[in-house]
Amino acid sequence: MTPYRVREVRTEEDRAAAFAVRRAVFVVEQGVPEEIEYDAYDATAVHVIAEHTADGVTLGTGRLLYGPDAAGRTGGAEGVGALGRLAVTREARGLGVGAALVRAIEDAARARGLTAVDLHAQTHALDFYRRLGYGPYGEEFLDAGIPHLAMRRTL
Repeated sequence: MTPYRVREVRTEEDRAAAFAVRRAVFVVEQGVPEEIEYDAYDATAVHVIAEHTADGVTLGTGRLLYGPDAAGRTGGAEGVGALGRLAVTREARGLGVGAALVRAIEDAARARGLTAVDLHAQTHALDFYRRLGYGPYGEEFLDAGIPHLAMRRTL
């Protein structure tokens, strides 16, 4: 049995737990300035969390942008969502949490009629996303001072 479950965020408490994971991973571990970690898209994005089944501790999170909110991340491609802000706590890495979050975001995209998902992968995570069926495109770029590459998966 999997020691965690993945679900869409439903409450403000869920959202706060997701944001706490993002802060721990991106702001504290990776040094992303806090003022750019959270943005206006958080209000309309579909957020997912992974939580430990025994105690409800949040282990990871990610979000899906779709419609006009995704246009800047997908080059305006019709029917393409944008996966972002995928973060797994240090303690939960290696348990399959990240892959489960990606699959949940893909399911949310399908449920909204999307046909593909784009993401901006930190270059150290390219193999992780390749294993999940994402292919890179374009040139490497910096985001928050961290090298990234755009990737896409057709659903």
